[in-house]
Amino acid sequence: MKSVLCEMLGIDYPIVQGAMAWVADADLASAVSNAGGLGLIGTGHDTVDVVNHKIADMKAKTNRPFGVNIMLLNQHVEEVVDAVCASGVKVVTTGAGSPGKYMDKFKAAGISVIPVVASVALARRMEKEGADAIIVEGMEAGGHIGKATTMALLPQVVDAVSVPVIAAGGIGDGRGMAAALMLGAAGIQVGTRFVVAHESNAHANFKQSIIKAKDIDTVVTGQITGHPVRVLRNKLTREYLQAEKEETSKEHPNFERLEKLAEGALKRAVVDGDKNSGSMMAGQIAGLIKKEETCKEIIEDYMTGCRDSISKQAGLWS
Repeated sequence: MKSVLCEMLGIDYPIVQGAMAWVADADLASAVSNAGGLGLIGTGHDTVDVVNHKIADMKAKTNRPFGVNIMLLNQHVEEVVDAVCASGVKVVTTGAGSPGKYMDKFKAAGISVIPVVASVALARRMEKEGADAIIVEGMEAGGHIGKATTMALLPQVVDAVSVPVIAAGGIGDGRGMAAALMLGAAGIQVGTRFVVAHESNAHANFKQSIIKAKDIDTVVTGQITGHPVRVLRNKLTREYLQAEKEETSKEHPNFERLEKLAEGALKRAVVDGDKNSGSMMAGQIAGLIKKEETCKEIIEDYMTGCRDSISKQAGLWS
């Protein structure tokens, strides 16, 4: 199954691995790339030296195409952009802002730029600023989310732009992939399912929490702050949601109280395996995940399930 996305990025399958903080390292990303998808390394708030090390580590582990995610709120973003442009990397995804001011640098370096958006307006703006493709992420996703669902937002963005659109959020298997393709997506981005991959260095406690999750086990925190985040329910989410409720009732909410609760929480979940006070970011498809698999097995399952779903539906309606 080839698509315009495969041709653009030089990959075998139209599957992009999400650049999840503390999870998307060279071990995971290289395994995805080696399996025929597009692996992404996350850079978050990294300094340029850390970014250079991650890219070098990635190059040592794969000779297949891979990308770098740049978080545009990083205080070192200027240096990071320059380093990525000089590194030979050919794909960049961006979040937390617009890559417009860096577009000339990216283009001069031969880099395909793919911003993550959560609205039609942002998708249009990114295309005007020179984006080569768009990742549309719905609120079913884990981590920071927007307000629209993937299946509602995706076709609207597809209709609004002419560049390839990648669907993200709530796509847990081949059936979801088939649905996204039918709505006009050129490919999908997968996050939560890759967290539990064999090659993922996420703590075993975090992986098992995802595997054991049911359909109603995620919750959205941070609504009051304007930065909603989808995570698995635990002691931290109960404390945070109670604090949100109390602060919402005040004339002047104490956002510092909420920030203190969340400080370092993602690292506690991913690295330390703290299931109680860690922020276990995961999407609503966690209930579909039943076991730990290799990245190759995950990608093959998506592709087989997608083909089978399309064939089955064609048979039903023929």
